[in-house]
Amino acid sequence: MNKILVAYFSASGTTAKVAETLAKAANADIYEIKPAVPYSRADLDWMNKKSRSSVEMSDKSSRPELADKSANIANYDTVLLGFPIWWYVAPTIINTFLESYDFSGKKIVLFATSGGSGFGKTVYGLKGSVSADAQIIEGRILNGKPSESELKAWVESL
Repeated sequence: MNKILVAYFSASGTTAKVAETLAKAANADIYEIKPAVPYSRADLDWMNKKSRSSVEMSDKSSRPELADKSANIANYDTVLLGFPIWWYVAPTIINTFLESYDFSGKKIVLFATSGGSGFGKTVYGLKGSVSADAQIIEGRILNGKPSESELKAWVESL
């Protein structure tokens, strides 16, 4: 049987709620990706050109450190990886997460929350952070409150 992990980063709690429902629907383990230095309100103010999230989006060399590296990725076949979309890309902490583990031979299915933008070039921006034989799939934008049954059907379709 395919063992699934739902790994997610949530800046404001929105992605966390979706991840919890998704993990339940998929009968999956769950792991929260946390930065070593938590984001502040000012960091997350996308209207402020000097905010940390704006810097991350414009500076691809920016890689926030993880608070821990305790996800046992080797135990899973599929990782459902969630995060908020920031200007059509994943926050760079997602690159840090991917670069911190061996995803060789794994299927990584993305899910995201967004205030209005789609995945854009997210898959392209993440592929360089994993080995060539790791598969990254653009999944779904999961805004609102998707039901557990809706999410279960989506996971089963993967």
